[in-house]
Amino acid sequence: MNYVDIAGVAELQNGQMKPFQAGDHKVLVARINDKYYAVDRRCPHLGGDLATGALDGTVITCPLHHSQFDVTDGHVIRWTDWTGIKLNLVKIIRSPRALKTYYVKIENDRLMVEVDRSL
Repeated sequence: MNYVDIAGVAELQNGQMKPFQAGDHKVLVARINDKYYAVDRRCPHLGGDLATGALDGTVITCPLHHSQFDVTDGHVIRWTDWTGIKLNLVKIIRSPRALKTYYVKIENDRLMVEVDRSL
């Protein structure tokens, strides 16, 4: 297991998310109810920067096409806000994929993200 020290636990408040570099990985860390979750910073839909998206509870919304994911496990809540034929076409061309998640642990008041294995 290869954990990378990315930040102090006090750098994030509850309900806040922040981008970090964890080795070669660009991650987004969210603090929700004093638990920390790390996910890929790029949306698997079309690569939008989730750090500029919105966090509501455990749901992150991509700023590009409003794809939504649960940061606790990465599952897709909504692939895009498009509807009708446009939605069906985008699902054929780019089928829904979960957001990559990373293990997080706290060691000596430091956030550590495991970059070798994802959830």
